Amino acid sequence: MKKYAVIVAGGSGSRMGNALPKQFLPLAGKPLLYHTLTAFLRVWQDLQIVLALPADHFQTGLTIAGQADATGRIKTIAGGSTRFESVKACLEQVEEDAVVFVHDAVRCLISSALIERCYRETIAKGNAIPVIISSDSMRILEEGENRAIDRDRMRIVQTPQTFNGALLKMAYRQPYRSFFTDDASVVEYAGGKINLVEGEYRNIKITHPIDLLIAEELLKQDQKDNPASPQ
Repeated sequence: MKKYAVIVAGGSGSRMGNALPKQFLPLAGKPLLYHTLTAFLRVWQDLQIVLALPADHFQTGLTIAGQADATGRIKTIAGGSTRFESVKACLEQVEEDAVVFVHDAVRCLISSALIERCYRETIAKGNAIPVIISSDSMRILEEGENRAIDRDRMRIVQTPQTFNGALLKMAYRQPYRSFFTDDASVVEYAGGKINLVEGEYRNIKITHPIDLLIAEELLKQDQKDNPASPQ
């Protein structure tokens, strides 16, 4: 079965308060995007990556892709104005007879074990959406009011959201809708049943400056635990 990773790196990263998009910021001596790309490249030699980059920083992303990829396994395209458009454009480079991982570029601590788990579940059930349980109490806002909700029934959704290629390409042929916040919502609206799998608490999304500090410490700890691990 062919394998593709669609890496979405088209965001501006405005919440980081930095002129350079967050996916290009340095982390443990390498750009954040470099860590994400190599995390996928090291799992299987036959996996191909389609990388969506922001048009304003395309050359920066192209340079980082070149640093990560010594074997020509990364194809780069210009991302769209929304995540939906970026993923849809990437899927034009993907075959239907494949397993497709769709991953946020700023989730740079993704493990090989999680990637492999999503692959196995997708082969068995058609898709795999990694989730974790919230450790915080939660409330929902409704018409200016708020109320507590049962956190045991809630799940925090992560990536890589992983799908049978034919299913995902079919779902992305439908028009964009404002509630399409991730690939699972796109596939679900097209009639697909979503299969949840166990995610990882360290698979954080780098959104705010404190997230970058946390990721730095986790990578330092990884290096202490396994000095021979690739960086």
